[in-house]
Parts: sequence; structure tokens; C-alpha cells
Amino acid sequence: MKENSKALLYTAIAIASWSTVASAFKIGLRHYGAFELILVSAITATLLFAGVLTFQRKWHLLKGLNRRELGSYAFTGLLNPALYYLILFRSYDLLPAQVAQPINYFWPILLALLLAVIEKRPVPLFKFAGMIISFGGVVLISVGAEGIAGVELSKAGILLAFFSAFLWATFWIVNRRNRAVDGIAGLFLSFLSGSIYLLLAAPFLSSRLASLPGLLSALYVGMFEMAVPFIFFGMALQKSSNPALTNQLCYLSPFISLFLIHAVVGETIYLTTYLGLLLIVSGILLNEYLKPVGRLLAKVVQLTKNNKIPCKERDKGGFKG
Repeated sequence: MKENSKALLYTAIAIASWSTVASAFKIGLRHYGAFELILVSAITATLLFAGVLTFQRKWHLLKGLNRRELGSYAFTGLLNPALYYLILFRSYDLLPAQVAQPINYFWPILLALLLAVIEKRPVPLFKFAGMIISFGGVVLISVGAEGIAGVELSKAGILLAFFSAFLWATFWIVNRRNRAVDGIAGLFLSFLSGSIYLLLAAPFLSSRLASLPGLLSALYVGMFEMAVPFIFFGMALQKSSNPALTNQLCYLSPFISLFLIHAVVGETIYLTTYLGLLLIVSGILLNEYLKPVGRLLAKVVQLTKNNKIPCKERDKGGFKG
């Protein structure tokens, strides 16, 4: 099988996995609380990452990590899986899946804003446009469900969904420090740390793990939300000759997920959800993939200000460097 064909297959596995998990969250939360669901899921994912490290013979990579890197993973494990999934599952507990999922997909916009603040860089106008479009989608999903469909939504659930997106963006910012570390090794260390935190907290919380449907749902979430898609998505990026396309294809998953939420969970999907999700994804794509256009426009504006474009050419709408 050619490398690009393998990349497409691995991407399809990741998309298929992510498309099912919103439904799995709702089913799991019928039988488990948010803490029980994350506890079993995180341990499951940790064991899977350990299995991949064994299969790929990468355990030796952990020996070369210094204290700073290990400390960093101790912190990222607190962010993800521990806090992020606790908040995310609680938002799914309070909201319809079709509302919680799209709001969580707002995280790339929050990531762009956080990076602009941290790195003290101005946000280009075209990025602001993308952010406004995506935020409009979130508003449409949140307000439209109540105003048009007449469904009362939990305000706390909406805030928690936003906070989960913020935590995910924060996780990726912190995790940038460890870009030199193998991806699977890094995920193993983060989930190992997170699982330890959750196990330490378990005696102080009323954990009821006896439900078989809850246990099966948690195992599924650990496999197909936390582990399998990230493993195959990482391999897809390595094999693909067009990583940008691989990233773009992943935005199919929230749309496929809506159909599964309707078929499996039984939710009636509102028109405002489809439109809002389309706006969110469109804004993200504008934000991420129109950088060359944005740079060109900025250059034109700057040259115009500096009077480096002849007036006659400006009048004609032409450009000469």
C-alpha cells in the first residue's frame, strides 16, 4: 500500500473514532458519573499507549527525558485527561450532545487568542473574521436551540463546554514545550500522570463502577476518544504528503457525529445546530488555512500606506511589486 493510501486509511480510522464518541459520552453518562467515566477511560487509554510503546519498542525513549520534561508531563496530565475530561463530561451531562460537542470544537479559536496574548503578537484582521464567524456559530447553537427550537439549555453546561475548550487549548500550548519528545511517549506520560491523580482522588469521591453498560462505555471512550484516533492521526500525518488536507478531513467528524447522535442517542438535531457547526468549522478553516492570503493582503495594505504602489495601478486595481 502506498504511503498516501496508508495516510488516508489512518485518517479515516481517526475520523470514524472521533465521530462516535459524542454518542458514547451520552450513553456512558446514563450509567456512570463524570468521574467514574473519566477514571476508567483514562486508565484504558494509558494501557493502550503502553501497549503501543511496547509494540514499537520505544520504552527506551522515556529514559532520556530530563526532570523538566517529566515535570511538564506531570502538569499536562492534570490538564488532560484529568481536568479536561471531567469538565467535558459534566457539560455533556447537562447539555444535549449536539450542543456540547460543537461548543467544544471552538478550541482552535481560543488557542489562536491565547497564543496572541502569550506571544504578544497582534491578531491579523482575517483571523478576527474567522473568530467572529466561529463565535457566531456558537451563539446560533446556544441561542437558536432555545429561541427557535424552544429547548431550554443549561447555562452552567454551556459555560463548562466553553471551559473545556479553554483547557484543551491550554493543554496544547503547554505541550508545545515537549515537541522534541515522541508523540506516543508524551501521550503515555500525560495519561499516566492523569490516571494517578484520578486514582488518588477516587477514595474521596463516591465511585460506583459496578454498572456493566457504564464500564463498557468507559472502555470504549478510553479506546476510541483518547487513544486510537490520536495514534492513527499521528501516523497519518507522518505518512501523508499533504498534512494540511489530513487536518482538514478531520473536520468531517463533528458533522458525521450529528447523524450518529440522532441515530444512536435519539436526539432530534435542530437546524440551528447544523448551521452553527458549519459556521464554527468555516471560521476555524479561515483562521488556519488562509494565512497566505492574509499575508498578501497585509503586504498590499502596507505598500499602499507607504505609497509604493503607483497611483495609476491602484486606480486600476492592479499590483506591481
